Formats: sequence, C-alpha cells, structure tokens
Amino acid sequence: MHIRELFDLTGKVAIVTGGSRGLGKEIATGLGEAGAKVAIAARREQWLTPACEELTGLGIECLAVVGDVSNPESVKAMVAETLERWGRIDILVNNAGIIWAAPADQMPLDKWDSVTDVNAKGTFICCQQVFPVMVKQGGGSIINIASVAGVIGIDPEIMQAISYHTSKAAIVIMTKQLAVEWATHNIRVNAIAPFFFATRLTKALIEKVEEKLTRLIPMGRTGKEDEIKGTAVFLASAASSYITGQVICVDGGYTAW
Repeated sequence: MHIRELFDLTGKVAIVTGGSRGLGKEIATGLGEAGAKVAIAARREQWLTPACEELTGLGIECLAVVGDVSNPESVKAMVAETLERWGRIDILVNNAGIIWAAPADQMPLDKWDSVTDVNAKGTFICCQQVFPVMVKQGGGSIINIASVAGVIGIDPEIMQAISYHTSKAAIVIMTKQLAVEWATHNIRVNAIAPFFFATRLTKALIEKVEEKLTRLIPMGRTGKEDEIKGTAVFLASAASSYITGQVICVDGGYTAW
C-alpha cells in the first residue's frame, strides 16, 4: 500500500467518547480529516451539539450521541444508534474521563467510585459492547485513552488524584489483556497516554504548576493543540496493522527520564 493509503480512513466508522471537547474533539477531528465518519458521545448535549456542528463544518460526517459510558444501557444505545446510521463500527476511542483531586489520605470514597466508574469501568463497558460488532465485521481498532499518570508516579506538588491515577493504570493493563484475548478476532487494542495538554480538565492546574512542570519535561513545554490526533489516526489505521497491546506516551519526553 502507498503510504497515503496506510493512513486513509475513508469508509471507516469511529465512535469517540468524550468527543465534545478537549482531546476527544481533537481526536474526532483527526479521524474525520483522515476520512472516517465519526460518532461523538458525551453526557452534556449543550457541548455535544456545537462540537458536532463544528466537525460537520469541516466536511466531516458526524453523529452526536448523548450518553453515559458508565451506564451499560446508555452504551448499548450509543452503539445501536451508530449502527443504525452507518451499519458498522471500525474504530472505538475510549476518551471519556473525569478527575477528582485530593491527597490520598483525604480522597472521598464516593469520588473514588465516580472516577473509577467513568474512567475504568466505562472504558470496559464500551469495549464489551463494541466487541461483537467488530467480531462480526472481521476486526477493528480500539484506542483507549490512558495517561502518563497511570504509567508512572507524579510529583505530588504537581498532581494528587489517586483515583484518577488508579483508573488510568487500570486502562493500561485492560488494554494489554484485551489485546491478547481479542487478537484472534483481528481486533487491535492500544492506548495513548498523554501527559499535560491545556484542556478544560487541566488548564487551571497547568497554570498553577507550569513553571515546575515544564522543568520536568525534556521538551520544556506542555502539549499543544493537534499534537495527539496524529497518534490516534496512526493507531486507527492500517499503518499500525501489526501493533496491539501497546501504550504510546505523548508526553514531550517526560517518561524518558
């Protein structure tokens, strides 16, 4: 295949959870720019509809689906709505996530539950629901959004969010185990582990600790807009056809120390 064909997603259908803002919307845009039809899912319609309109304005065929990834029935409806619209699901990006910051000894257990329910359980539910669709089709690509915070420890002066760290670490091992179990079905399962990008979720924290944070990153800065979607397109496309069970850190070299 020509190199352009390897990255071409024309005719493919993708679901991106948490696709209404931040990295999710960026990834959805990248997949759409590569030719995929994209269903973006999120809990809040007020952010979802404008995001879908924005993608449509870029010439991307987009479907907005209101849903909660921690609710199996909601995920079933999301999958069914995507299938009804386009008849297949080739790519699943599990991006939906939340965070609650607190020192470990002060972490409220109800917040622990809500974070792990969305981040870890929600990722697994989406994988489970898409699995039979991809098996029937003969394969697919699942991309889980983990975090550098789920791969190594983070200086507590920068970030203390034990439930978030734990949920993202769960996604890392979930990615590897599903890759091993589902390889025989031609379903590839990989993860992207971003470090700090300026999104709604992290902007305030970055502003607070930016001086110390950037000293710890070899490239000397946090992630910029458009610096994650290329990795997602690579993992979604035939360019990564022999890659599964891997975690790619998009972190400016932070984990290379």
